[in-house]
Amino acid sequence: MNQLSDRLNSLSPSATLAMSQKSAELKAQGVDVINLSVGEPDFNTPDHIKEAAKKAIDENYSRYSPVPGYPALRNAIVAKLKNENGLEYTAAQISCANGAKQSVCNTILALVNPGDEVIVPAPYWVSYPEMVKLAEGKPVIVTAGIEQNFKITPAQLEAAITPKTKALILCSPSNPTGSVYSAEELAALAAVLEKHPQVVIIADEIYEHINYIGRHHSIAQVPSMKDRTVIVNGVSKAYAMTGWRIGFIAGPEWIVKGVNKLQGQYTSGPSSVSQKAAEAAYTGTQEPVEEMRQAFQRRRDLIVKLTKEVPGLEVNEPEGAFYLFPKCSSFFGKSAGDRQINNSDDLAMYLLEVGHVACVGGASFGAPECIRMSYATSDENIVEAVRRIKEALAALK
Repeated sequence: MNQLSDRLNSLSPSATLAMSQKSAELKAQGVDVINLSVGEPDFNTPDHIKEAAKKAIDENYSRYSPVPGYPALRNAIVAKLKNENGLEYTAAQISCANGAKQSVCNTILALVNPGDEVIVPAPYWVSYPEMVKLAEGKPVIVTAGIEQNFKITPAQLEAAITPKTKALILCSPSNPTGSVYSAEELAALAAVLEKHPQVVIIADEIYEHINYIGRHHSIAQVPSMKDRTVIVNGVSKAYAMTGWRIGFIAGPEWIVKGVNKLQGQYTSGPSSVSQKAAEAAYTGTQEPVEEMRQAFQRRRDLIVKLTKEVPGLEVNEPEGAFYLFPKCSSFFGKSAGDRQINNSDDLAMYLLEVGHVACVGGASFGAPECIRMSYATSDENIVEAVRRIKEALAALK
């Protein structure tokens, strides 16, 4: 018997979560592992946000919320989009979910029919192609290597669009590469999309505030794109609230209504207390966001400087998020003792078991020649991790 659905059997498990678990198992055995595998700020949630959550508990925010979230939270998001992004939305165009991950998945499930194509630029976040498969759509992978800073060109986009294309997923600042699309680059992609009005853009902007090159730009700011863009964002990364599980979409009302219908049948509204905390995040002081951004920028500078000194790694300078995505293919075919390195997954396992540093191989991000390191950890950990990586890589012959 024991026959899982074909839908589930077609999915790959999350490589980032798997690596994190493996590193936790080694730690439990007493191994001193430095974990660079997880995409999570190492800061605590700011105090005023925690206070708002405590207050919400005392005020008995313990019942079901409306499916798309409390009006107060949706209005706070409307104000954030207007003040920070210059974008006009109404509360009816916002739907809150259990994290930006659910927001992306909701949107894909609400839009994609079996056989529809969804363009996914690679390197991509591991879950995008899997979510498209879940909706019985077809992920169309468009690859951008380190030589183009991992960003796709208008020509590549044009070549990938067919009459079956339903959506494009654009993540900026990017997980796993930290690349950021400039206003000019977004406008150039928009010029291509203007010729194909059937394509919806899913703009994952969860790393919006972790940006080292100035202002964040959204493709929704291009006038012709606003009515066909679904912005996905949330509180996890900017406010160090990964466990609170609040994300949202902002987009055309017909899509938001579809997402609300879907969410109403399988999770209902997100946590009531977390919503009140998220409201405080958006309406309160933004100072902690800037302090964390500055810390991430300092760490970015540190890890880039140190990894550029590791022979065999090709490193670019990420412009946002908290990931470094070095090219490591020069080590493929090398070995240490009976360990053979054939790909970046082998290399990640080698670095974990021999160097005691957890990274994630690039294959599951659509970039098998690279490896992802998260620098959402202390300066001391970064220095020691790169020292260990350098030593372990030097042993490969």
